[in-house]
Amino acid sequence: MNFNKAFLIAGFSALALVAACTPAKKAEDATAPVAEAPAPVAEAPAPVAAPASVYVDADRVAINGYDPVAYFTVGKPTVGLAEITSEVDGAIYRFASAENKALFDADNAKYTPVFGGFCAYGATLAKKFPTDPQAFKIVDGKLYLNKNLDVAKKWNEDVPGHITKANEAWTTIKDTPKESL
Repeated sequence: MNFNKAFLIAGFSALALVAACTPAKKAEDATAPVAEAPAPVAEAPAPVAAPASVYVDADRVAINGYDPVAYFTVGKPTVGLAEITSEVDGAIYRFASAENKALFDADNAKYTPVFGGFCAYGATLAKKFPTDPQAFKIVDGKLYLNKNLDVAKKWNEDVPGHITKANEAWTTIKDTPKESL
């Protein structure tokens, strides 16, 4: 036997011995999925802050949680439910019923209070004051709120004049931060 042939036989024998001593891979190991790094968890989007032109509480709830549609459909202030809401421009509106929410969602501009829910009489003074949902008036299909029932009486003394004056002042105060309440 020549040297090259003997060397090749010895090499193959060594390979066979190594293969015999190495544990065989299972068929499923070859097809097992490779572990991937977990996908990053998406963070919930940050809530949109209500603009300065809308009166909301610390939780961004408008009209102190009263249903804006009920002023028109029932004719009186009605507390909304925390589980029936819509959000417009960062303000959260609550509703007494799913039907009221549907009406609002179809045309929210019709039901949101004038001057962003700030005191209508205060707007005549170029001021932003909080409102009492009980101190309201609907004029020409628009909801006006006032600071309290006494201020509402003052507002009612000259509604058309106050609306004109408040509309003029609102253009200058609309986007300014609200007064300290």
